[in-house]
Amino acid sequence: MDNHHVNIDLTKIDSQSGLPKPLEGIRVLELGQLIAGPFCATMLGYFGAEVIKVEPPESGDPIRVWRHIDSDGVSPWYRSIARNKKSCEINLRTEEGRSLVKDLANKSDVLIENFRPKTMEKWGLGPDVLYETNPGLIYTRVSGYGQTGPYAMKPGYASVCEAMAGFRYINGYPNSAPVRPNISLGDSVAGLTAAFGTVLSLLAKQRLSHTQRKSGQTIDVSIVESMFNMTEGILPEYDRFKTIRQPSGTTVTGIVPTNAYPCKDGKYVIIGANGDSIYKRLMIAANREDLTTEEYATNKERVKRQEEIDDAISAWTKELTSREVLESLEKANVPSGSIYNIEDFVNDPHVVERNICEDVKVGGQDGWNVKIPAIPPKLEETPGESNWAGPDLGQHNREIFMDMLGLSSQQVKQYQKAGIVGKTL
Repeated sequence: MDNHHVNIDLTKIDSQSGLPKPLEGIRVLELGQLIAGPFCATMLGYFGAEVIKVEPPESGDPIRVWRHIDSDGVSPWYRSIARNKKSCEINLRTEEGRSLVKDLANKSDVLIENFRPKTMEKWGLGPDVLYETNPGLIYTRVSGYGQTGPYAMKPGYASVCEAMAGFRYINGYPNSAPVRPNISLGDSVAGLTAAFGTVLSLLAKQRLSHTQRKSGQTIDVSIVESMFNMTEGILPEYDRFKTIRQPSGTTVTGIVPTNAYPCKDGKYVIIGANGDSIYKRLMIAANREDLTTEEYATNKERVKRQEEIDDAISAWTKELTSREVLESLEKANVPSGSIYNIEDFVNDPHVVERNICEDVKVGGQDGWNVKIPAIPPKLEETPGESNWAGPDLGQHNREIFMDMLGLSSQQVKQYQKAGIVGKTL
């Protein structure tokens, strides 16, 4: 077992900024595919971890060819979610391939997987097996419903897990089909939850390493629970009052006013004036001081008059362009904003100044730049960064198989011929 990464002193590592990134010196082995598991590894890699992404030979992670495909045959989305990662090709359906993965796990601090529960155990790569040779391993597992329980073995994509968590139920309009955001939100939220759990476990490892216990631990993240955790007061309100929150269109139940309001130019603006003093400033700006009397002074009272208040605000915004509405509300210090599409966002001066979008180079000298989201939070002294775009399939085979695992070129050729590893070298 290689213990180089287990008790490393992070304060002695240099980086381009002169200070180590928070996770420099941590090696992460990513066995996931698509979004939830890989997004967890993306977060860790952005802040300094070395991420080794294991992909099936020839085909790679399916997300490489999802949605729009660039001129090189790879999705720009993949270039974003696989940034800062090293790609190697290993066939996990072969005994020799699984042996290579076990060797990599022994040289790693963190393993991330998002296969269906029991798959890793079936392959002889479950946590109990890997702890025998690497007791300090942080073993992060992401699945639809969790590793235990009657639904554990069900296939669980974000769509169905968002539905079970209640997120889909409250989205849309009353008496209409539930709607979904046009992204796989559950996967990303689960990935964030997994990254948080991984960092917590790395911190706990520092304390557990001084005890007789193993210093590693398993992290069990489900998409259902990750989404349910975002549902705010829905559970305690149901528990105390048997109230079942219903879909509310463009509003939020029990908070008035917060809505999307139409403007003369055909656009909508978002206005969130649910604070009592903010509401008063809004109605003065809208020339409706008659709606600032005691009957409208608190949110509790305004909820009773939601339709009246929203109608009054809409009547005002319809007479103005979206720009005029926002300029008026900015002067009144009322939270408001445009509804951006991606083109609007990328070109906004605030977005540009804060470097919210980063450029990464794809290809060689004749390559091109791809814009990808910078990953928050912004750390003052040890910020993260995108060092390179998601790699080509098997781009790091040589480094990982020969330099890291110590295989000879002859051994690699034999594995390639047998379909155990990819042909790129």
